Amino acid sequence: MKPAARVRELFRRQVLERTWPCFVVLGLSFLGFGIFGLSLATLLKANIDLVVDNGWQALMDGAARQFFELVLNAYLSMACYVVFKACEHSLVERLAGH
Repeated sequence: MKPAARVRELFRRQVLERTWPCFVVLGLSFLGFGIFGLSLATLLKANIDLVVDNGWQALMDGAARQFFELVLNAYLSMACYVVFKACEHSLVERLAGH
């Protein structure tokens, strides 16, 4: 079994099939989505504007690193959202009795 399949199966068994862990992970992923996504669009726009205005010097002074960190935050935010939606779906299905 591939490692990704093992993680998916473990997550399903330990979190999605159990109500309280699912609810706790739902809340944590919601908070993670908010923290990682906080002002992301504004910061990305400011970073791009800085590079457009100052060019290569801005990139050398750290704008490139900051851009990659912002992209990483965007992906972490997206991962938290996906976990949130999986937990939400599991809880709604359980509560609706399907």
